[in-house]
Amino acid sequence: MVFLILAGLLAAFASPLLYRFLGKWIFIPMSLIPLLIFSYLCSFLPQILNGKVIESIVKWAPTLNIELHFYLDGLSFFFALLITGFGTLIMFYAGGYLKGNPQLGRFYLYLMLFMTAMLGVVLAGNIFCLFVFWELTSLSSYLLIGFQHQEETTRTSALQGLLVTGGGGLALMAGLILLGLAGNSFSIPEILNQPNAITSSAYYLPALVLIFIGAFTKSAQFPFHFWLPNAMAAPTPVSAYLHSATMVKAGIYLLARLTPALGGTPEWQNTLMLIGGITATIGAFLAIQQTDLKAILAYTTISALGILVMLTGIGTSLALQAMLVFLLAHALYKGTLFLVAGNVDHATGTRDITALGGLGKPMRFTGIAALLAALSMAGILPFFGFIGKELLYETTLASVNYKTILFGIAFFSGMVFVAVALAFGFGLFLKKHPQQTAIHHRDSLALYLPPLILSLAGLAFGLLPGFLATPLLIQAAGAMQKTVPFFELKLWHGFTPVLGLSLLTLFLGYFLYRFSGWGRQLAIFFSPVYKIGPAGIYQFLLSNFLPAATAVTAFIQNGYLRSYIATIILTLVFLTVLTLTVHGPDLQLYERLPLLLDVRMHELALVMLVLPALVFLFITRSRLTSIAILGMVGYAIALIYILFGAPDVAATQLLIETLTVVLFVLILHKLPAFKQTTPRPYQLKYLVVSILFGSVITYVLLLVKQFPLNSDLKTYFGENSYVLGKGRNIVNVILVDFRALDTLGEIVVLAVAAMGIYAMLKMKPEKGKKT
Repeated sequence: MVFLILAGLLAAFASPLLYRFLGKWIFIPMSLIPLLIFSYLCSFLPQILNGKVIESIVKWAPTLNIELHFYLDGLSFFFALLITGFGTLIMFYAGGYLKGNPQLGRFYLYLMLFMTAMLGVVLAGNIFCLFVFWELTSLSSYLLIGFQHQEETTRTSALQGLLVTGGGGLALMAGLILLGLAGNSFSIPEILNQPNAITSSAYYLPALVLIFIGAFTKSAQFPFHFWLPNAMAAPTPVSAYLHSATMVKAGIYLLARLTPALGGTPEWQNTLMLIGGITATIGAFLAIQQTDLKAILAYTTISALGILVMLTGIGTSLALQAMLVFLLAHALYKGTLFLVAGNVDHATGTRDITALGGLGKPMRFTGIAALLAALSMAGILPFFGFIGKELLYETTLASVNYKTILFGIAFFSGMVFVAVALAFGFGLFLKKHPQQTAIHHRDSLALYLPPLILSLAGLAFGLLPGFLATPLLIQAAGAMQKTVPFFELKLWHGFTPVLGLSLLTLFLGYFLYRFSGWGRQLAIFFSPVYKIGPAGIYQFLLSNFLPAATAVTAFIQNGYLRSYIATIILTLVFLTVLTLTVHGPDLQLYERLPLLLDVRMHELALVMLVLPALVFLFITRSRLTSIAILGMVGYAIALIYILFGAPDVAATQLLIETLTVVLFVLILHKLPAFKQTTPRPYQLKYLVVSILFGSVITYVLLLVKQFPLNSDLKTYFGENSYVLGKGRNIVNVILVDFRALDTLGEIVVLAVAAMGIYAMLKMKPEKGKKT
């Protein structure tokens, strides 16, 4: 499975080069790659149907226990087939939709990168792998949404999607780490096998909240749902692939994957049912107010995603089966309708549903695909959408808690789905329109074949559910439960109450379609409310973010180096005092005061040399005098090193002090005369900071002296410095060998600083300008 990811990455970054050689024919290799991956995955079908799990582990950083772990079971296999199957058709479709676009190679790079990232998400068997690929989906979707970056609205929509999903990704990272700590493992299979330890852990609730945020942002759940309709600024292949079948399902996959470990608690069930129910209702309510084809599909997608989350929250075996069936049905018909909307836009130049009609003859094959998908979306026999709707109604009616509310949400969403299906399948293609919509571009094979295949798949799954869908969905549902369930999908269950409710949905959905103009009036009525909704809050935060950041930066980055140093020192002092107050041992200071009487004459002479120098340093106004005094203090410190048995450190100190004094003298005498700019109270402030810092460090050193650290490193370095490092100076061996990377980093920092200083010294003002 590692090679599947590598193949996708190589194909992605090779696509611009392939475009140079193949031009418009690049869609052929780019369609074959996901098809080959799909075929390779199908080779595991017998093993998956037998309940086996295929794992692939590559050690990445063994000492840090980090590895590339990929995990294929029924659930990940189901999603991987969706990703690669849809990917094949979308790659083929993009070649026709973006034909003639000079950036087609770049588009395929982004699209293939996204497909690979989604594969990584569903195949990941390790928390770190999951998070890396999760963030890669956000990055690649940002590039895809902003593909037509010449338009400001496109750039704004891309940034919005990145900020919302990227922010959720940060929350997810923290939640996954807490989950790993709760399960004492970062392996997903191991975490799933110990639900009791996780749900009883103190980390459970914060991990649950953070993981919910990550999943809700990615799958456009309330209150993060607003980014998905705005993402419709992306080209149609992106909308069909990311925003109906794959990316927005990543959050659903995450919840489904973690159900065995996190599910079953009231916090899990109530939160998912609440958020899912609100999202489903809001999405359906907003869908009937739209006139843009892609906006209508986007809001019904939000509603469908809410239903999926709601079913996951119900959590019964029947609910999980219904969730998988509804997910597959939705992917098939919604992917088709997004492609149909793209074809209509490509042919007519508009997506306004009120200006479109009578497209059945000029767009015959697209119309057939739209009709088939609409029938499935409306839940009509013998389509797979009918099975999904019946299971949805059956599940909500069988729910133990909130039965009436859950069914009401599902029923209302179903009515809206019927109205939208009529608008797409009948209104666009079959209904007579007062004025024939002008066709600028005729349908081509690349444009109508992918939606036709998807719509026919929805019919085939409906006619043969037991043969095509049931075996795989059983294994996918089994991965979400402790035991593999047994269920059999059937197209006909007889005349049942659920069938009656399904017919009632069709009847009321038809009236909703007939009076769709009334629904659009709601958009005008509720427009003041929408301005203060989640989208309005996001816009308010975004518009005030830069001014707030500027104000904070102006306060912190004030241009005074002494302020930065004081801030660092005060932070260190605060953390040290806080730690010592809570956890620090008691310093037996009174017992050690008599030791001050045992001061030798040369030690006292050094103290009497340093203290007056420091006082004089504070009151002097001469730079050269300040440098001389600092050198005097440095040489006194070097003498202390010599007296206490550290001649090598003393030699280093002497060299540094000498070099510093020489360099400062060479540079500072070229500066203008010294002027006092800092008021006296501020000078006293820095004096207080210095005394405070010195007092805390002295206290810490006394603690270290009283409670010495028993470390094996001293013995280790003493025994191995000469044997391993071939050096008799232990300090030098530690710096050059045992801490070589640390020393190298310090050298690089110094080199970069030196180059910067040299560059500034070389800068000269242009003639006629002041420095």
